[in-house]
Amino acid sequence: MFRVGIIGPESTGKTTLAKQMAEQLGGVFIPEYAREYVERKGSTEVTFDELCILARQQIEVLEDERMIGAKDERVYIFDTELIITRVWFSEVFGCIPEWLDEAIKRYPMNLYLLCRPDIEWVADAARSNGEQTMREHLFGCYQRELETRGLPYYIIRH
Repeated sequence: MFRVGIIGPESTGKTTLAKQMAEQLGGVFIPEYAREYVERKGSTEVTFDELCILARQQIEVLEDERMIGAKDERVYIFDTELIITRVWFSEVFGCIPEWLDEAIKRYPMNLYLLCRPDIEWVADAARSNGEQTMREHLFGCYQRELETRGLPYYIIRH
């Protein structure tokens, strides 16, 4: 099994890229749980406890034996993953749960695709950071996380 994590600021084409890659590669598309949650909730405002629940849901997917089976030769494309959640904790709440860092170490992706915020912002109910300076700031946060951890990544430009 090969896991690809698509990360980057909001409105950079992550979902479109993840779906197209899964289709082209005959892989498995893993949706972004936070998006589904805030769309159901009707607000992008998430409490610390809610974000903990969302992070634990992401971890459960990674722990699912279908996802970590050594004989599974499919490609799994994750439309976001734990590094985005870590940055969200840091930016919004100023702290990161210790268990989240442990999960990032335990379940790294084989490859990360970091989407540059070089396409026009498209507002929707699940997005809240449309200012270009914020998008660039978040891009830098994700890139630093990947580099600090020595994780393999490519920058996707549109």
